[in-house]
Amino acid sequence: MSGSQCCSNPPAVNPTSGAGHVEKLGGLDSYVNGSVDSKLAVILVADVFGYEAPKLRKLADKVAAAGFYVLVPDYFHGDPLVLENTQRPWQDWIKDHSTVKAFEETKPLIEALKGKGISAIGAAGFCWGAKVVVDLAKTQLIQAAVLLHPSFVDEDDIKGVEVPMAILGAEFDERWPPELLRKFEVILNAKSGVDSYVKIFFKAAHGWTVRYNSDNEEEVKSAEEAHQNMLDWFAKYVK
Repeated sequence: MSGSQCCSNPPAVNPTSGAGHVEKLGGLDSYVNGSVDSKLAVILVADVFGYEAPKLRKLADKVAAAGFYVLVPDYFHGDPLVLENTQRPWQDWIKDHSTVKAFEETKPLIEALKGKGISAIGAAGFCWGAKVVVDLAKTQLIQAAVLLHPSFVDEDDIKGVEVPMAILGAEFDERWPPELLRKFEVILNAKSGVDSYVKIFFKAAHGWTVRYNSDNEEEVKSAEEAHQNMLDWFAKYVK
């Protein structure tokens, strides 16, 4: 993981942000929004800064407004990365937060959603969260996946994908650059019966979809375009 980019532009987390609420589902506290009558759900898997990031919750509210029951689980159990904690640098923090554990914790979460009458589920992962989502995409647990500026994901991961997948990447990404994402694209295109696409956002940097500068019109426009691409993918395949 690239410490410089994956940890850049940290949000000011706010447990009261968003129009939704927090409830426990499948053993995980989750930020939830959307109609309880919806049969379609979207799981947003946060980056290292966790589920209280205001811009991520704002995006969750946007997904809910599109008709989905949306949730942002707290896979870090109240322990997101805090850059100000110099006694615990990100290299140490990341060792305590396994994407494998998060993947396993998603299974009872999905069962809880099915218990609410949910019949189709999409999942989107941001940075750290993309690895969790790509592992879900290797199973029949979800119906569609979106990776946004993915971290930890490699070519072997992409070879195992079994559901429609969109990958949204940044032109300026130190560890997962466009050249690597284009390799992912070749692998996905070779899969018969699995729809996919890869899109590179020019002038964007890693993390731009949830850590953009609200005062920068170009950054906001790029983030909103990515958000709409994600929503369009779920509208097409989560139904």
